[in-house]
Amino acid sequence: ERKRFYQNVSISQGEGGFEINLDHRKLKTPQAKLFTVPSEALAIAVATEWDSQKDTIKFYTMHLTTLCNTALDNPTQRNKTQLIRAAVKFLETDTVCYRVEEPPALAELQKNEWDPVVTWAEKRYNVTIGSSTSILGPNIPASTKETFISHLASYNMWALQGIEFVITQLKSLILSLSLIDRHITVEKAVLLSRLEEEYQIRRWGNVEWAHDYDLCELRARTAAGTLFVHLCSESSTVKHKLLQD
Repeated sequence: ERKRFYQNVSISQGEGGFEINLDHRKLKTPQAKLFTVPSEALAIAVATEWDSQKDTIKFYTMHLTTLCNTALDNPTQRNKTQLIRAAVKFLETDTVCYRVEEPPALAELQKNEWDPVVTWAEKRYNVTIGSSTSILGPNIPASTKETFISHLASYNMWALQGIEFVITQLKSLILSLSLIDRHITVEKAVLLSRLEEEYQIRRWGNVEWAHDYDLCELRARTAAGTLFVHLCSESSTVKHKLLQD
C-alpha cells in the first residue's frame, strides 16, 4: 500500500485514447508507458478505482487498473495467437468437465449444476464437449478447439487479456464464456467454479473469515474481468462526464 498522493481524478482524451489524470499528473504503467485506454467507459471505470481509494492506495483492489497495465505493458510478450491458444488450452482441464463418481451426492450435484452449462455451450457454439470421471479428463475433439479459437479471434487484444483473466479465476473456459455471453451471472459462475468446495462447506461447516474472504475476492476479480472484456469490446463511447464526489 502507498499513501494517497493526489486529490482529484479526471480523464482526458489524448492521441492514443483516453488518459487518467491524478491532479495534474498523467498516470503511467509500471513500465513507464502513458496509461491510455481505448474507450471512455473503461477510462471512467479505472478513474473510479483511483478515486475510491482512501488514505492509502490498495493496489490489490484495483483489478481494472491491473488489467489495463497488463494490456499496455504485455509483460509476457505474447501475441494474439498465443493468448487465444493459452485460453483454449484450459478446455483440457476445464472445471466443469471433470466429474467425480464418489461420493454420490457430489456426483449428482455436479451433474445437475454443470450439465446445463455444458449443454448450453455445445448448442451455442455447435461443438461437442462432454465430461469424464477419468483423471485424464474428457477427450475434447480438435474441431471443438478450432471453433473456440475462431470465436476468441473475434475479440481484440485488450478483451482477450480480460478473458484469460476470467478463465484463470474460474479455471474454466466454458464458465467464462457463459458469463461473458451473459448466459449466467458472476455469482452463478463463481458458485459453479467452487461447487466441490461449497459441497464440503455444507457438509463440514464454514471457516467463516477464510471462506467468506475467498468467495468475495473471487467474485470481485471475476466481475472486474468480465466488465473489462465488455468495456474493451464496446465500440461506442459513453457521454463524457466528470467524476463527481
